[in-house]
This record gives sequence, C-alpha cells and structure tokens, in this order.
Amino acid sequence: MTRPIILLISFFLVACATETPIDFYNPREIDNIYNSAIDLLENEKYEMAAAEFLNVEKEYPYSKWSQKAIIMAGYSLYEGRKFNEAINQYTRYIQLYPYGEDIIYANYIIGVSYYLQIAKLGRDQLNAKKALNQFNLILEKYPESDYAADARLKKDLAIDHIAGEEMEVGRFYLKKDYFSAAINRFKTVISDYQTTSHIEEALARYSEAYMSMGIYSEAQTAAAILGYNYPNSRWYEYTYNQLEKGGIKPQENSDSWISKAWESIR
Repeated sequence: MTRPIILLISFFLVACATETPIDFYNPREIDNIYNSAIDLLENEKYEMAAAEFLNVEKEYPYSKWSQKAIIMAGYSLYEGRKFNEAINQYTRYIQLYPYGEDIIYANYIIGVSYYLQIAKLGRDQLNAKKALNQFNLILEKYPESDYAADARLKKDLAIDHIAGEEMEVGRFYLKKDYFSAAINRFKTVISDYQTTSHIEEALARYSEAYMSMGIYSEAQTAAAILGYNYPNSRWYEYTYNQLEKGGIKPQENSDSWISKAWESIR
C-alpha cells in the first residue's frame, strides 16, 4: 500500500473518531427566522426583512409557513417602495399557490404597486394599464372581497390616466395637422373613456379636427353633443366659437359616427 493512500485512510479514521461529529446542515428554528424578519421589518430594514422571510421558504419549503413567508417578503418590499420587486414576489406566490388563502390579497397588492407607479400625464401610462387589469380582475373574480371597493376607486383614476395619454397623443397629432391620426385618438376617448375628466375636451378636439378637414357635419354633431351634455363647459364655448368663425352652428346629424357612438354609450 502506497504512503499517500495510508495517510488518507489514517485521516479518515481520525475524523470518524472525533468526539464532535461534523454538522453539515443545521437549520434554524422557524420561530427564530420569523422573529428576526419581523424585527428587521419593524426597524424599516425592508430589503433585509424580505431576504430573511425568504429564508423560511429556503429552509422549510412547501410548508404553510413557506407560503406566508413569500407574502411577508412581498409586503416588506412593498413597504420599502420596492414595488417591482414586491410584484415579483406576489406573482411568484400566485404561480406557486393559485388557490392559496392570500391569493386575493396578492392580486390586489400587485394592482396597488402598479397604481403607485403611475406616471404623470404626458408620459407612458403602462403602469396605469397594468393596474387597471389587476383591479378589473379583483372586481370580476372577487367582487365581494374586502378589496373590491378600493379597487373600484383606484380603477377610475387609472382609467383617467390612460385617457389622458390618448388625449396627449391626439393633441400632438392635431398640432402637426395629422388630422386622421388625431381623430382616432379622440374617438378612443369618446367611445371607451367617456366617464373620465377628458371627455369634454375630447369632443371639442374631435370637432376641431373635423373643422380643420372641412368636414363640417361631423364637427357640428360633436359640438351639438358637447353643448347638450355639458352646456356650461369652457370646451363648449371654445367649440362654439370655432364653428361660428366658420359660419356654422352646432347641429346633430343622427347618421354620423359620433352620434351613433354617443347613443350607444348612453
């Protein structure tokens, strides 16, 4: 037997004879991990708290505590305004536990996380659209839940921002004399977002675009609808003056697109 092999066997025998066995893995008690995570959360160390909660999942996978740990990790990140990271955790929870007891809460907080990232008007409203999708999901699947009422309120603001984006683009096209492109944007607001704060301007701009194209019947109809529904609106005054300069007045044509569209949504 060669010397190196003898030495290796000797080392193995010495290791086996050691009074204290080698401990390769010694998981912490679950209470210790949770208490540590809670302490970090209370001290506003949100990312560290999230990481500690996820240690529960690592050390006790597939347990009921593992499910709750993902929820608490997401909550920690949400409290720390790490909204995208929170969304990732709640999305993972939904994928892993589609029938989990916190499924409604997870969907709701995803919506709120997008909602809190909604950009100012004039910027891309992708987060508003994602928030709207989540709130619609809550209202469709869980209409009697504790989160439905708040989802309904936040949904309205998200819709208003989406309509605002359409108006912003429509105004840009109108200023550049791209009238057809502008009209398509205003039509979207009129047909899909008529309950938002942008509807009066949308009707006015729609009329203005058709006036600029010399298609007076549609311009007159939009003005008539605006005047009938919002007679005290500054946008009606603006539109009325536009038509008056062209020698015409508001008059509804029941065969026009806008007349039929307005009738269908009312």
